Amino acid sequence: MSCNAHDMVTSVIRGYFRMMVADDRQGRGPAPDERYRKGLPGYHDPTAGIGGAPRALSPLTLRLSLAVFGMLTCTALAIWLYVMDVPIGFVVALVMLAAAGAVDIVVIARRKRRGEPG
Repeated sequence: MSCNAHDMVTSVIRGYFRMMVADDRQGRGPAPDERYRKGLPGYHDPTAGIGGAPRALSPLTLRLSLAVFGMLTCTALAIWLYVMDVPIGFVVALVMLAAAGAVDIVVIARRKRRGEPG
């Protein structure tokens, strides 16, 4: 690729990412607080927009309750299996799942503090 073609491709890519990422900083997009109040679109929803249906919003409260339930259940089961002298692999797996639940709770709390609905 020649130097001019490389420069052209680089400028196109930079322009694309500048347009996609920096809309809020350049004043062309909605303010972040406004986006969170309205709710972020659920990109995981494959049927969003079909038949005029609105995109799914993030159900943070349900996700928080499920994460707390999973963390408490995994922790209690890990302690019980440890006391029952079950092979340590099962206990380690449950502790790792409980840790994943704790991380999820932290992420959800940050998103709720930021003002996202749900």
